[in-house]
Parts: sequence; C-alpha cells; structure tokens
Amino acid sequence: MSNASTGPVKVLVIDDSNTIRRSAELFLRQAGYEVILAEDGFDALSKITDYEPQVIFVDIMMPRLDGYQTCALIKQNPTLRSTPVIMLSSKDGIFDRARGRLAGSDRYLTKPFTREGLIAAVCEHINAHVSASVVSP
Repeated sequence: MSNASTGPVKVLVIDDSNTIRRSAELFLRQAGYEVILAEDGFDALSKITDYEPQVIFVDIMMPRLDGYQTCALIKQNPTLRSTPVIMLSSKDGIFDRARGRLAGSDRYLTKPFTREGLIAAVCEHINAHVSASVVSP
C-alpha cells in the first residue's frame, strides 16, 4: 500500500519474539508495506525517530520497556501523538484493553493475529489519517 506523496506506508513492529516480528513482517511486506522491526521499546524509540513510521504495532509484554510504557512515551511526544499505536498481546481481558487505552493506544490486537487482522488494522488507521488530512484545511 503506497502513500502517493511519500512512497510505501512504513509500519513499525515492536516485539521481543523473533517469530512474531518475522510473521508480521512477512504479512505486511506481502501487502506492500515497508516494515521496520524492533526488539523492545528502547530499540523502537530510536527507530521511530530515524524512520518515522505511519503505524506502530507494539507488544505489551517486553523486557526493559514494556508496551504500555513505550506507547505512553510515543503519545507524549507532540510530533508522534497522532501516529496510530496498536497494542499486540496474547491477553484479551478487559483490564488489559483498558490499560492499553490509558497508555494511549488506538487499537488492541490479540495474538496470534491473522494476516487479514494485521492488514485491516493498518488500513483502518491509514485510511482514517488520509480522511482527516483531506478534511482538514
């Protein structure tokens, strides 16, 4: 999926599991997205600055800087606040979803995710962003 002005849509996947990162990368690349991978929140923060992704997937349970903390840091940055952050977790409880919302996440996706679910999440946020920028003067 391309954005006419900037080339392919950049998607950052943050997960400490190599299997999850590689699965997400495969699904997203096949759909035409540019994929950036990060092993944890600290790794992700530097990559966000370098690559400026349009959508970010972040695992909740990670060492050092967990997904909630990573999401909160992203959303506290004025230049990144509008970047959609989608939480990834094997936990599907209401408490986990609420905590993700409190951290600033835009959506919650449970693992194991499907190719269709991952692509739909990206499309939803890219289309919402494009619609908002068309409506805004």
